[in-house]
Amino acid sequence: MQKTKDIAIIGGDARYLPLIHALKTIDNLRIRILGFEQVEQSYTGVMQSTIENLDTSQLDGIILPITGIDDDGYVETMFSNEKIQLTEEWFQSLPENCVVFTGISNQKLDQYIEKNDLQLIKLMERNDVAIYNSIPTAEGAIMLAIKHTDFTIHHANVFIFGYGRVGETTASSFAGLGANIAVISRDETDLARVYERGWEAYSLDQTENYIDKCQILINTIPAKVVNKSLIEKMNSQAIIIDLASKPGGIDFEYAKSRGIEAIHALGLPGMVAPTTAGEILADRIAKILFAS
Repeated sequence: MQKTKDIAIIGGDARYLPLIHALKTIDNLRIRILGFEQVEQSYTGVMQSTIENLDTSQLDGIILPITGIDDDGYVETMFSNEKIQLTEEWFQSLPENCVVFTGISNQKLDQYIEKNDLQLIKLMERNDVAIYNSIPTAEGAIMLAIKHTDFTIHHANVFIFGYGRVGETTASSFAGLGANIAVISRDETDLARVYERGWEAYSLDQTENYIDKCQILINTIPAKVVNKSLIEKMNSQAIIIDLASKPGGIDFEYAKSRGIEAIHALGLPGMVAPTTAGEILADRIAKILFAS
């Protein structure tokens, strides 16, 4: 028989509501939530708590917001006016077997985890989560492209920088709508795969020769690859959508000076499809938790 696990969900954004709903359907899981007082729906079998009243001694897992904690230890609480701060002493109170889940981490969180010999799961760095999340991310990019252009995606020239987990799904999604796809990558294996798909494949150092054809540019590379020299050769009617994590891969200031609309589209899964995004996280968290 599976041992009952105790977890606490501390803060979070819109995708955490379906996450809570999905987790509460799992047998042998006791859930406490903090920072959700303003949520109108009730969750049967889920206990509301506060950071002061939470008994950490029996916790098997902590689920932090996707953003983790800030440099002062505060967590994002979209559904509460209460500020929740997690201190070094608070992390010291967690049992050694407690698994801490977060989307991303920073130096402060890494320091707390290392000092207390805890296990940290960075969900957004996992291949499985990133691939699942690439689906709503690609759909979000399509939504933005439709909203910010006056032409169809069908037959539009879409340049996608990067052919990793997000880039591949995004290319396939736009191709499914009839776009003309060009993929830009440093990796020769990626370019061979792109060629096999029947799309244009350009190395980064070739891109300046073709960028004037681009109508929709989508970047997934977290380094400044779309620089001044590329942007000055772009059509001023083109649109740029940057899906890469901060600080992104675009020279936003120069794009603005040329009158090219450049959007840094962060956190699309939580905005476009919070239910799907929450269910993805719940499924991964449960599998990891009961395997530990």
